[in-house]
Amino acid sequence: MNLHDLHPAAGSTKTRKCKGRGMGSGNGKTAGRGHKGQWARSGGGVRAGFEGGQMPLVRRLPKRGFNNIFAKNYAEVNVCQLNALENGTEVTFESLVACGLVGKNYDGVRILGKGELEKKLTVKVAGVTASAKEKIVAAGGEVI
Repeated sequence: MNLHDLHPAAGSTKTRKCKGRGMGSGNGKTAGRGHKGQWARSGGGVRAGFEGGQMPLVRRLPKRGFNNIFAKNYAEVNVCQLNALENGTEVTFESLVACGLVGKNYDGVRILGKGELEKKLTVKVAGVTASAKEKIVAAGGEVI
């Protein structure tokens, strides 16, 4: 394949509409804007969410709850899932991504205490619950 062989996928591109270039173009004179009115003017139209003076939907609906913008979002991994790792490995965010236990990059990884652990591991993550720490230490590993 060479550069001159490259073409966009079929149906992914459209030809540009020429506006205001005479009656023969099909988009001449008013250029598809109709006659007069708010939408016919340059800079015309209304802002997003405007409903012609009616109370907008955003303001009609009640506010609910609270969204903490400072909250940390952790990827959660259970102790039993760590059995997928080799014995004696260091558990970090990178090692968990490599074995497929964590997909997205969150604010860190938190180990939860569900299940049992049969491997001796060194855990270096953002957070570990008390029950998970117990199980890791009981299996001969350590939490840093």
